[in-house]
This record gives sequence, structure tokens and C-alpha cells, in this order.
Amino acid sequence: MPRGEIDEAWIEEAVRRYHRIESLQAEFDQAVSTVEVTVRSPDGLVEVVVTAAGRITDVRFLGRLHNRNPRDVAGSVRAAVTAAADAAEWAREKLHNETFAAYRPLAGA
Repeated sequence: MPRGEIDEAWIEEAVRRYHRIESLQAEFDQAVSTVEVTVRSPDGLVEVVVTAAGRITDVRFLGRLHNRNPRDVAGSVRAAVTAAADAAEWAREKLHNETFAAYRPLAGA
């Protein structure tokens, strides 16, 4: 194509792909806010449920607390929350890879 001419087919494809990416992004955003991952502290005392967006939706204590040292309980909570943050990041990456797996760059871009 001579320099300065507009490639209408390329522009139409770019617009079509832009709309597809917008749709995929909306799908990804919805999934990130609804997909949940559950993790436990290494000692099994605390369970945390977190969305892929990183929002903690539930915290459960799976054992008795009255005989436990408060520092140990706090450590279990910290460990579970840290694991939840890692799990949320993992879930986001997995969702992103699944959502955008078929996306490929425009030829010549």
C-alpha cells in the first residue's frame, strides 16, 4: 500500500478487536470480583476466604482459642492473611490467562 493511504480493512479489524478486548476486560473484572479462594494458616487454625480481587470475604477459626497463646493466634491470622493475598494474586493471574488466552496482537503492530 502506498504511503499515506488508509487501510480500511486494518482499521475495521482494529475496531472489532478493541470491542472484543473491552468485552473480555468486563468479563475479567466480573470474574475477579466473584471468584473466591480459600486458604488456611500452616497450623490449620485459621481459614480465610478471599476474592481474586484481594477482598477478604470470610475468616474462620477452625479450632479452640481459649487454650492458645494470643501471639500464636495472631501469628496464625497473619499467616492466613498473607497466604490469602498470594492466593488472590494467583487467581487473578489464572483468570487473566484464561480470559485473554485467545488474544493475539494485530499483524504488523
